[in-house]
Amino acid sequence: MPWIAEKSPRVSPDRMVELMEQTVAHCRRRLCASPKSILLLPPDITRMHSGAGKVTEILWNLLAPEAEVHVIPTLGQHVPHTAEENRQMFGAIPHERIHPHDWRGGCVRVGEIPADVVRDACGGIADWPIPVDLNRMLMEEQWDWIINIGHVVPHEVLGFANHNKNYFIGLGGKDTICASHLMAATCGIENNLGNLVTPVRHCFNWAEEKLLSHLPDLYIQLVLSRDASDQLVTTGVFVGDELDTYLQAAMLSREQNIATFDEPLTKVVCVMQGDEFFSTWVANKAIYRTRMALADMGELIIIAPGLKRFGEQPEVDAFIRKYGYVGSNRVMELYRQNADMQDLAHATAHLIHGSSEGRFRITYAPGQLSQEEIESVNFRYLDLGEAMQRFAPQHRRQGWNVTDDGERFFFIPTPSAGLWSTKKKLYNRLHEFARKTFNKL
Repeated sequence: MPWIAEKSPRVSPDRMVELMEQTVAHCRRRLCASPKSILLLPPDITRMHSGAGKVTEILWNLLAPEAEVHVIPTLGQHVPHTAEENRQMFGAIPHERIHPHDWRGGCVRVGEIPADVVRDACGGIADWPIPVDLNRMLMEEQWDWIINIGHVVPHEVLGFANHNKNYFIGLGGKDTICASHLMAATCGIENNLGNLVTPVRHCFNWAEEKLLSHLPDLYIQLVLSRDASDQLVTTGVFVGDELDTYLQAAMLSREQNIATFDEPLTKVVCVMQGDEFFSTWVANKAIYRTRMALADMGELIIIAPGLKRFGEQPEVDAFIRKYGYVGSNRVMELYRQNADMQDLAHATAHLIHGSSEGRFRITYAPGQLSQEEIESVNFRYLDLGEAMQRFAPQHRRQGWNVTDDGERFFFIPTPSAGLWSTKKKLYNRLHEFARKTFNKL
């Protein structure tokens, strides 16, 4: 059971401070009464809207007077923060105490998820081992407390984000990230979204139990939803060191963050905030989270004023420019033929996730990428100024809207905070591999 499980229409800032004070008290009783070395593991700036950065700052303020506190944003292979981005995300926490994760050169091998565990988790769809390489500072320094902070929301790889995703993706090495993302892609993005336990999460749960049970860690899991005024607010806080902490948070997210429709949507307009989303690697969450709601031959328009690249790393950016979003069949055909696709398997998986498979149109209105660049990777292009004038996102509420000239569209201001699907696609999915996974838990 969670140490703390709070559900509320809105967890106020003052109440959040009280809950973090209770969390610290639990840590003293359960982990170490007088901690001297504490590690905080929050998400990176692409999850800024979650409020996890503010929670991290609250913990810093509570703990820094008595202990040496360090922060590692769980970047995965995302771009490390600048000093300004750290201030934006984490407030008063000193920049020198915030350490960038190096997914290539800063990890150590701690074990492996065997091929038979992978094979059993997904019914044989994937059949390779997943090496487990994790952040060297995490694994080699001595910590009295390790506090994971994160936003639980529907996710394309793990069903719901956060929990031990912080370790195996957020602080994972290249081989771990590549092997697990390719596994998720072969299982099918629409079979992962909104499931409490996906094949990859089952593997990560196995690895946490077998390889990380010695860590003095816990999880702070946040759930957010839109209130009556259409603002994202925190509605759930779950704290604890067991899997049930994640499961209770994910069940609340499933209840609050998944919208279903009787009929598919013909036009969806999303905004990917300009201070969070700078690449299609992360802005494509607009595709992932709406694809199950979109009608055949419908259109998804993504307004992305901060968009300036495709990949988070230079080699991944070049990779996406080289191959484009061409659909799973073509991607897998190319994967078998090209060494760079095999080497950057997580990027191969991303190309699969980011394609509509020709079923609906994807149109980007980017801030800093040209029409030629957008169209070169098989997206359609819309001028940002035209999109802002036509759809006026700053004046819209989530839901159905109409343009001045009578065009009806469904507006989603923060697609990364939920999942949208027809009832048929959500409830009629075949999950033989998922059922096998549940039977093992």
